Amino acid sequence: MKIETIHTLGALKKQGYQSKSIKDELRDNLIAKIKNKETAFEGVHGYENTVIPELERAILSRHNINLLGLRGQAKTRLARLMLNLLDDYIPIVEGSEINDDPLQPISRFAKTLIDEKGDDTPIAWLHRSDRFAEKLATPDVTVADLIGDVDPIKAANLKLSYADDRVIHYGMIPRANRCIFVINELPDLQARIQVALFNILQEGDIQIRGFKLRLPLDVQFLFTANPEDYTNRGSIVTPLKDRIGSQILTHYPVDIETARLITEQEAKLVESQIDTVAVPDLARDLLEQIVFEARESDYIDAKSGVSARLSITALENLLSTAERRALKAGDENTTIRLSDFVGIIPAITGKVELVYEGEQEGAAMVAYNLIGEAVKALFVEFFPKIEKLKKDSEETPYDDIISWFFNQQDGFEILDDLRNKEYKALLDAVSPLDDLLGEYQPKLSKEDSYFVKEFVLWALVEFKQLNKFRFTEGIQFKDPYGSFINGI
Repeated sequence: MKIETIHTLGALKKQGYQSKSIKDELRDNLIAKIKNKETAFEGVHGYENTVIPELERAILSRHNINLLGLRGQAKTRLARLMLNLLDDYIPIVEGSEINDDPLQPISRFAKTLIDEKGDDTPIAWLHRSDRFAEKLATPDVTVADLIGDVDPIKAANLKLSYADDRVIHYGMIPRANRCIFVINELPDLQARIQVALFNILQEGDIQIRGFKLRLPLDVQFLFTANPEDYTNRGSIVTPLKDRIGSQILTHYPVDIETARLITEQEAKLVESQIDTVAVPDLARDLLEQIVFEARESDYIDAKSGVSARLSITALENLLSTAERRALKAGDENTTIRLSDFVGIIPAITGKVELVYEGEQEGAAMVAYNLIGEAVKALFVEFFPKIEKLKKDSEETPYDDIISWFFNQQDGFEILDDLRNKEYKALLDAVSPLDDLLGEYQPKLSKEDSYFVKEFVLWALVEFKQLNKFRFTEGIQFKDPYGSFINGI
């Protein structure tokens, strides 16, 4: 259909246009995508076998939908991606406040205009990008905001009685007729406001100030909610839940590969950072493992969740830390170091809710410990496990490294702002590290090997084989017993 040539109701009828509800529109376009083996929700990873099939079943069932999950689980993104299942354009009566269908008008304005002009009624075309409305539920939202109210200024200007329905000012939901309407954080909506949604969801009509007004609205509702809200700030009233066709549970990524995919897709990195800072694969895995450790930590409130935004902002901070170091040192290029991970602590502390024990530890210390736990968790995937207790006669692959540190009376310091050349020379001096990598990670590139060397040192600390001290300008590694023997 060439919409450029269709500007009146008569021309629309000649083209044989058939009205279709938004739920049928979504259903038909989803069926077409499934038949064509196309992805309906592009850019959402980790939901291929869980959330997306349930969402597609809800659309095929023509249901209103509630997406229930913790923060940072792509609930709003899924809602916005539903726009891709709408037709490119739909016709509306020109000038209509509520996107009246020219063939099935529901407002007084559209009906009067069509009665007066008939087939000459002007129509406009609404693009699917304009068919999405979103409202964050907050305690100050009113019925007038969502549904509408009597407008005294309109009544005065038009010299109309308050009993005339032309004095009504429509709220967000009527104005979203034939659109997708999303209410985020539904439990935060006051109970009396939720009650006002009953008729719209069940009957499709609205009531404003006692007017005998029936507007059979055509809206696809999506709600998002956090399970924590049910007890902390509010709840979804039971009759409203009963009127929502499908409730779909979202979740966090279940593996590091999926988490990395999301982080790399969403992180807003400057091109110069990407060109300047190399990120070893192990560093990317470690970043995601930190988030996995946070979700399991006894210091962090699991009910509150740990958003996927943590790893996204942490990656941005990590590259910025390395970039700043390179700029100060005068290096044109650099590679992420494990000591750079100290720079992601501000990204962690702002995105986790601590329980009482975590508050006692302090947010920064909890974040720092998460880095150590992540190192410990990944280490056993690349190197032999370190036993906490071993016999004196029993040899391990790490004895030479520990002996090397035993002979370093002044300790071994890695300063935060070391130049690349100095940093590499410092790690190269620990010759047993080269032997360990040569035996267990022989395929490592030269550049990545320095990150892994530092990774081994951090792991030995976590497994109580070395000591590590954080000071203002860097990190010091020491043998855990040598300092006592030497009287230091």
